[in-house]
Amino acid sequence: METYDVVVVGARCGGAPAARLLAGQGLRVLLLDRGARGSDKLSTLYVHQPGVAFLRAWGVLDEVRATGAPPITELTYRVRDVVLRAPGPEVGGGNEAYAPRRGDLDAILGRAAEAAGVDVVHEASVTELVHERGRPAGLRYRKAGRWHEVRADLVVGADGLRSTVAGLVPAESYAVHPKLSCCVYGYWAGLDAGFEQHQGDGLWVGVIPTAGAHVVACYFRQSEFARVRVDVAGAHDRCLRAAAPSVAERLAGAERIGRLIGMGDQQNYFRTASGPGWALVGDAGHHKDSLTARGITDAFVQADLLARAVAEAGSLRPARLDARLAAYARERDRRMMPFYRSTLAVARLDVEAERLAELRRIAASPELRARYGAAVAGVLTPEEYRLHDAALAP
Repeated sequence: METYDVVVVGARCGGAPAARLLAGQGLRVLLLDRGARGSDKLSTLYVHQPGVAFLRAWGVLDEVRATGAPPITELTYRVRDVVLRAPGPEVGGGNEAYAPRRGDLDAILGRAAEAAGVDVVHEASVTELVHERGRPAGLRYRKAGRWHEVRADLVVGADGLRSTVAGLVPAESYAVHPKLSCCVYGYWAGLDAGFEQHQGDGLWVGVIPTAGAHVVACYFRQSEFARVRVDVAGAHDRCLRAAAPSVAERLAGAERIGRLIGMGDQQNYFRTASGPGWALVGDAGHHKDSLTARGITDAFVQADLLARAVAEAGSLRPARLDARLAAYARERDRRMMPFYRSTLAVARLDVEAERLAELRRIAASPELRARYGAAVAGVLTPEEYRLHDAALAP
């Protein structure tokens, strides 16, 4: 039997920072992950400016830059006759976003956790929780054919959409919304493009620069997924020609790297974020359509909120810890819910006359373009943006 203060399940964008921040408080932390070290993951890759501010504060931004992911300081959004170019907002000492490959980013975050004193174990499958006095007191996991039992005062689930920890505690789902979009994406080398978004009727194209390539993602309504999955290459090409013909032309001179990947499991939900002796971080506790690419940044926010809650508890004694974990859950929902609602609105892929008129007005005003960029990055909540936008209206 191994004894720790905290065991975190999932060593990616939610779990690795949470483990590192908790270890920085002097706690003994074990970080488990079922994947191999440095393994890749389905992802939009994009880290918004507030997420980059965390990377800067955690001292790993130079490593992220060294992966070759270029700085992204402007967004181009095209829909019908509207072309809107919005600058990235200044957050924490810079205005750049980045889209590093997940194998690189997750490895960097894992190394930072190890450097902080976290014990990291990969290729470990969690099978059950250990309970004591009506609360989790650790877990059991299997690695290389051997069983291990870990005792800990706090169990953190950061193990993604299909979280084992969320199922074991169990966490209740709420604010669940039907799937809205599906996606086909791939990587291209030699594409001349910045960070671009193109919208058509029922279609959306996202172009994101990463290390040595661009991600080109085509989104469709979820009702199209059965048809899209039959011919992902044909669907990707049709989407580009209809919604982003300029991207289709430029791709003709680029080289696709690897295969196209279809993604239909665009779940939208919240799960209970905490309970006696446990908490959830990242996709384990909250997931929304990937079209707005908020997953990584939101995971960073939640890791920071959880670490602050544990620090405020000042002790891992149940009464103090559980009260602060409950406060963490409330704050997570307060932070995440506005962007959840706005993502659901965008992921319907509707092009409305009212929205087009609003975008034309934004495109014509440098101040509104800056506010729009701040809203996309998550510096402003949708409510804050709308209130300020209304005040500027003629």
